[in-house]
Amino acid sequence: MTGPRERLATRVADLLRAEITEGRVKPGERLPSETRLAEIHGVSRTVVREAVATLAFEGLVLARKGAGIFAQEAPQGPFLNLDPGRVSSVIELLELRRAVEIEAAGLAAQRRSALQEERILSAHREVLACLEAGKPTRDADLDFHHAIAEATNNSRFAEFLTLIRIGIIPRGTLQTGRDNVRPADYNRYLREEHEAICRAILDGDEAAARLAMRDHLKGSLARYRVLLRENQHTSY
Repeated sequence: MTGPRERLATRVADLLRAEITEGRVKPGERLPSETRLAEIHGVSRTVVREAVATLAFEGLVLARKGAGIFAQEAPQGPFLNLDPGRVSSVIELLELRRAVEIEAAGLAAQRRSALQEERILSAHREVLACLEAGKPTRDADLDFHHAIAEATNNSRFAEFLTLIRIGIIPRGTLQTGRDNVRPADYNRYLREEHEAICRAILDGDEAAARLAMRDHLKGSLARYRVLLRENQHTSY
């Protein structure tokens, strides 16, 4: 179920997105401050931050610390109509990711360099640090999967993840009703499954890396299918 704040954040994100994609705000131009945006749209700064975070994830804005929020060139290409707020979109994307990321994990185990191993391990540790601190894991999670894609040394894998970045890490509201807040079992699965993927790649075990990534994405798919059924049941 989507809460009032999430609906407000979606509305503000939609309005800001239209301003950028329709050219009323040009690439490189600075958007009004969070405080001003909150006043313009009649919402809290928290709602504005959530809306801006959505647009940043889509690649439409860039938040520069101490400088403000700047519009960016609208991304072009496929996957731009993904809705990470819908369980069905998440399931569709997970099915596609299985076809790509299982292979990526195997190739990464074969081809990774020492520097790429370091990047994968660093990204994994950042996910763990976010979990320990109770912070959102979305960006760190994406970075982990992107580091694995880069370690294939085939740039197309990383390009694919960039194309689908808007929906690769589902919003926490799908599970808890609060953005960036996920249930405890999600965090446990994330820790254990990422650990297995990381260990297999660093060990150079191609078969184990494929299996660990398959189990990770298969588990995610199963959890979201359960959530889809629950949502359908509550809508009757």
